[in-house]
Amino acid sequence: MSIQQRRERDRAQRHQLIIDTARELAEAEGWEAVTTRRLAERIEYSQPVLYSHFAGKDAIVAAVAEQGFAELAARLAAAREGAADPSEAFAALAGAYCAFAHANPARYDAMFTMASDLPFGTAESPAALKAAFGELAQVFGQVADGAEAEAFTEVAWASLHGLVTLTRGGRLRPDLRERRLDLLVRRLLKEPPAAG
Repeated sequence: MSIQQRRERDRAQRHQLIIDTARELAEAEGWEAVTTRRLAERIEYSQPVLYSHFAGKDAIVAAVAEQGFAELAARLAAAREGAADPSEAFAALAGAYCAFAHANPARYDAMFTMASDLPFGTAESPAALKAAFGELAQVFGQVADGAEAEAFTEVAWASLHGLVTLTRGGRLRPDLRERRLDLLVRRLLKEPPAAG
């Protein structure tokens, strides 16, 4: 390995260490606890080294978000691939989305609730964002009317996001969490309500 290759490898490892440390700190203490000073202390590098990788906290949050979208896309793909039919895929995808959000609250916040300069829904959107939305569109679009597929995907996604956000914020009763998701899926699939 050449010196240049080693430097590039070391730089990539430091870059990932900063992202991982920011995410771990945010998961433990919230995003307000993530500062460049605390990150520099935790990774044992100076703040100038940190700034050589990221312009500031917003750029670090965006990097956490982008990696979150890649992981979400992978989880959604696995849910879709394990389903036998479009209705089962719809329910599995909805469940996987909510499970990801509940298991990764700080990452989810970086992806969806914090201010970000990541472009959504444009040609400039990062590949990970496109992949995650593509998984949603592939499954949700199968049950929508053709001309309405993109709008239906956005409505279904917004509905899932609303459930996640209100549940995490303690605004909805915890004992109805699974029932709410099941009801949402059945209504979006236009299935009749379950008996009892």
